[in-house]
Amino acid sequence: MADVLSDDEISDRLPAAWDRDGDEIVRVYEFDDYLRGVNFAQMVGEIAESQFHHPEITIRYDEVEIRLTTHDAGGITENDLEMAELIESEHDA
Repeated sequence: MADVLSDDEISDRLPAAWDRDGDEIVRVYEFDDYLRGVNFAQMVGEIAESQFHHPEITIRYDEVEIRLTTHDAGGITENDLEMAELIESEHDA
């Protein structure tokens, strides 16, 4: 099981567009239309499955919210930060 990161470790390494919300890291991605958001959520799901790390994904009309935490560890771990970075790199591609 991964270790929960300290507040300083999280602050220092959290990707720029992400925020912390208690024991989760979160980002809202905006899209021009619903189907672009759905396609993005599917891509996130495929990344998550390959990483065995499954975020909470909320799809709204023009945005997708991603929340990451490591439930087994009880907080934010290296796995969450790595997943956020993978999502960012795919979103920017």
